[in-house]
Amino acid sequence: MWDDTSGATAVEYGLIVALVVVAMIVSLQAVADVTILTWDTVKTAGVAAMSA
Repeated sequence: MWDDTSGATAVEYGLIVALVVVAMIVSLQAVADVTILTWDTVKTAGVAAMSA
């Protein structure tokens, strides 16, 4: 029982997956901010073009 380290490997993989998920969330939030800004610019230009 003392030589069984398979549980430790599973915990390590779990920590790696958690780190990857956190990195993905941070990256997606940054991309989402840029995308929202881009579509706001498109909307403003479209409204201005239709009003002229």
